[in-house]
Amino acid sequence: MRLQRMDLASLGVSFYFLYLVAIFLCLPPDDIAMEIHPRSELLKWLLNSTRYDSNLPPNFDDDEPVKVAVEIFVSSFDSINEITMDYTMSIFLRRQWTDHRLKFNGRLYNTSSVTIDPRKAMETVWIPDVFFSNEKTAKYHDVTQPNHLLRIDENGTVFFSSRVTLTLDCPMYLRKFPLDSQNCSLILESFAYTKDRIQFDWAASQIDKDEELKLPQFFLLDTNFDTCTKTYKAGIFSCLRVDFSLKRDINFYIIQTYLPSVLIVTLSWVSFWISYESVPARISLGLLTVLTLTTQTYSIRATLPRVSYVKSIDVWMAVCLVFVFLALLEFAIVNINTRRQHRYTIRRQSPTNKEKETHNNGTMSEDGVEPKLILKLKAAKIDRISRILFPVGFVVFNIIYWMVYILIDD
Repeated sequence: MRLQRMDLASLGVSFYFLYLVAIFLCLPPDDIAMEIHPRSELLKWLLNSTRYDSNLPPNFDDDEPVKVAVEIFVSSFDSINEITMDYTMSIFLRRQWTDHRLKFNGRLYNTSSVTIDPRKAMETVWIPDVFFSNEKTAKYHDVTQPNHLLRIDENGTVFFSSRVTLTLDCPMYLRKFPLDSQNCSLILESFAYTKDRIQFDWAASQIDKDEELKLPQFFLLDTNFDTCTKTYKAGIFSCLRVDFSLKRDINFYIIQTYLPSVLIVTLSWVSFWISYESVPARISLGLLTVLTLTTQTYSIRATLPRVSYVKSIDVWMAVCLVFVFLALLEFAIVNINTRRQHRYTIRRQSPTNKEKETHNNGTMSEDGVEPKLILKLKAAKIDRISRILFPVGFVVFNIIYWMVYILIDD
């Protein structure tokens, strides 16, 4: 009986031992070895040159391209220059891809991700060679340290973010300037790897911007995203494109251009209320308004490129200059007609009427009306017509101008 009990006990111990062995074999290696390794060893192991080559893309030995998800955060949208037709912006360029060579067991090192020193980030890990095809100038920020973030997750996902300031080409069509809208693009692509090696795609969030982001002369209406391909002699390359739809803020030009020119044109009409005999006053006023408007026109042209088509601001300034010039020309016509009428009146006076004129002290004509009074009435009539004709014409021009340039498409 005792022997039977001992056999049962030994059998139970054997089953229990086999159960522990089975659990031991089913556990992963990192749960068996509970030792936590220093994180510094993780970087040494990951970036060891014997197992990792930063010069080769992750899928170098495979036929599948490396899929790179791109996201852009716009921190500032600076000057948009019409003369050079470009714009400047500062962005955080974020890229994410998977590199199976950088996978690690996070439980061995008690971490799920590791961040690399930004001073060595671009030297130790393979990074997609992104460049901006419409870039004029660009720079990385390095105050107080290089503005890079490189993080590696335990599943081999690499996240790389850089702060970049770019000056990008933006061809503009200024026919409606300053009532225009513009589309400025940002195009990025790979420089060395064709689309069978690198495939760019927009991340889920695509683009983000600072909530306090404001443009000095434009409103940012919309952003449009697109994936594209570009064909060169070297091959077909994957690219991404984002278009910024901008609407110019006209308030600046109303205050600085439109309102002053309206006041100058209105000032030129003051001469219609000045007597035609006040020649110095009317000529000075006319010349002053013409020169002022001419100076304003040249100051506006200095801030714009020399294009071969007529801009809306050119039409406005040209018509204003015409109105001011016509106001000066109106006085010249009044003055010339007055002199001609005065000479014609003198010629009509015959010698037989001299006694009558002498009797009337030379102050009355044959019809009993003073010659100077006739001249004043005719000059006053022209001025009265101009007082109505010029403002009405300018109002009609304003209605046509604003309707045409606001309603027509760019």
